[in-house]
Amino acid sequence: MSRPPTAAQRRVIDAADPVTGRLRGTGAQLEALVKRGLAFRHPRPPHDHFLTPAGHRVRETVEEAPAPAEAPAADVFSAHIGGTEEPADTGPARTREVHSAWQGLLELRRMTNPDGATDRPCGWERAHLVQAAALALEAAGHAPEAGGSPGYRVRATPQPEAVAVHAPDAETLRACATTLERAGWQAGEYTQPRTRARYLLASPRRV
Repeated sequence: MSRPPTAAQRRVIDAADPVTGRLRGTGAQLEALVKRGLAFRHPRPPHDHFLTPAGHRVRETVEEAPAPAEAPAADVFSAHIGGTEEPADTGPARTREVHSAWQGLLELRRMTNPDGATDRPCGWERAHLVQAAALALEAAGHAPEAGGSPGYRVRATPQPEAVAVHAPDAETLRACATTLERAGWQAGEYTQPRTRARYLLASPRRV
């Protein structure tokens, strides 16, 4: 079993961008993480360093030593998927956080899509379909269903690489479809057999 990261390495890993996994640290720190298989150096300029799947697992693992009771856990960004009883946070801080996450995702597309395209979803989005679709909607200004207020809901489906997007009315549903298509998704309207409610089936575009 490999030894755990040092305290300094752990701090670099914990500070990685929650969406892209981009790392910031000294050259020696980043090189050490690469040697341990926890990070990789992107071959294209500006040659930034990103967490590998193993690095992400380390980041998501709670260290054995318990944190002090008064120390709050670090927040990890999560897009609003809708359907919560609590009202959604829509303040200025949240707006900035969503904008930053969306810009980070576009950069991840540029760095990881073979042709550097930013108008087409990347591997991370295909592995996190619900979060990726919800981020595209929230970043475009759509309101999620939350706290009794109407809005969008994004849900997983049995179909591979597809999510269902629900909205309170036809106009909102069409607006969500437009946003997703502009973000590089394919979206089509369907009708639920039992309820007759309309919904979108959306999947990341490949070309």
